[in-house]
Amino acid sequence: MLPTRIGLFGIGLDTYWPQFSGLKDRLDGYLRQVAGILERPGIEIVNLGLVDNPERAVEAGHQFRQADVDIIFLHATTYALSSTVLPVVRRARVPIIILNLSPESSIDYTSFNALGDRSAMTGEWLAHCGACPVPEIANVFLRAGIPFYQVTGKLHDDPACWQEVDDWIEAARVASVMSHNRLGLLGHYYSGMLDIYSDVTLQSIVFGTHIEFLEVEELTALRRTVSSSDIQDRLAVFAQEFDLQPDCSPSDLEAAARTSIALDCLVDRYSLGSLAYYYKGTGNPENETAIASIILGNSLLTAKGVPVAGEYEVKNAQAMKIMDSFGAGGSFTEYYAVDWDADAVLMGHDGPGHIAIAEGRTKVRPLSVFHGKVGKGLSVEMSVRSGPVTLLSIAETPQGRLKFVVAEGESVDGPKLEIGNTNSRYRFPRGARNFIESWNAQGPAHHCAVGVGRLASKIEKLGKLIGVETAQVC
Repeated sequence: MLPTRIGLFGIGLDTYWPQFSGLKDRLDGYLRQVAGILERPGIEIVNLGLVDNPERAVEAGHQFRQADVDIIFLHATTYALSSTVLPVVRRARVPIIILNLSPESSIDYTSFNALGDRSAMTGEWLAHCGACPVPEIANVFLRAGIPFYQVTGKLHDDPACWQEVDDWIEAARVASVMSHNRLGLLGHYYSGMLDIYSDVTLQSIVFGTHIEFLEVEELTALRRTVSSSDIQDRLAVFAQEFDLQPDCSPSDLEAAARTSIALDCLVDRYSLGSLAYYYKGTGNPENETAIASIILGNSLLTAKGVPVAGEYEVKNAQAMKIMDSFGAGGSFTEYYAVDWDADAVLMGHDGPGHIAIAEGRTKVRPLSVFHGKVGKGLSVEMSVRSGPVTLLSIAETPQGRLKFVVAEGESVDGPKLEIGNTNSRYRFPRGARNFIESWNAQGPAHHCAVGVGRLASKIEKLGKLIGVETAQVC
């Protein structure tokens, strides 16, 4: 995976430098401090220093474009002409975040007024007046149709400000992940689920995702090449990663191991970063067996950063990839029931689960029938670990656009349905009744992705970076 490249530049006015001794060095110091704070693993900082005249602005625009930056932070260090800013961002053509950061909590007025030399006083003031050019820059950006966002605060001792910056960086990183992701589509849609049918061209346009259409026959053929020793090795992995229940038959486990290995080969062959699947397999016993024995292998893939969505749910495979790229998991889920006594919503799904965010070990149980589907075999039973969670659904609007639907809540302890499916209990600040009605009103598909932690702010910023509206329910 390519590193996420963060562009950074400060602004100033070259006329000031001979007039106010030390001002330029001081502003350069602010910029170096910002660059140091932005640095982190997987992120490459492209710091072009101070841009202080129109000629340098044109050059900086070319440099950012050549560096292929994903996002630019513009640090407003002091007053600067908007003509030194527009050429930079106009040519770079990536989202712009204006950092309006004061170097101190306040000016030391007593020391300032005691300087005596009004030129020195002006230079000191200019070192604090980064907020001055922001309205001018905003005016020009708006008139130029250039989207921009702001973070206003202090260079130091301002956790809320720097959390905003962190969220922007994470959003840019996930946008980059999605634009390089390869999504495999294996099989076909579940018949009749009109809400999940998706325009895959739109997915590629908005996210940059490459779509790879796959044949179940290829998975079936790969199953035939799996050796007995490889199956034994994969059975050992199952024993380590899952809580295998005593009634799981050896033949079902071996079939699941064979399919799991074949799935890994398929993912490697096409360099997949996510997968959506469904296949009836009726009339072809080999294909039916391949799909019926797929759940354990898909759960392992999901936990390893290749999320797998059932029922060929393309939009939810994207949502799961987003959540997983934020480090939050992203497990396939839908409404199960409402516990009105506990004011809790029960949610889960059959098929694969994100075992990396499970509460305890994930159980594997045999099912004599996969409800609503062809076949039988092994399935996983897990609950998302207790604590804060975020739900994400990617909806298609009547205008043919994508929309993020987001809700933050809590995964809570309580009785679970021991039916061999993923299932959890969630509480929401609005209460079960209002959450359900508000969530449904946004028109999501009946599936969504659930991840751990509070992610609404990051998801909203991701939406801004790629032009997707976000509707936060709670």
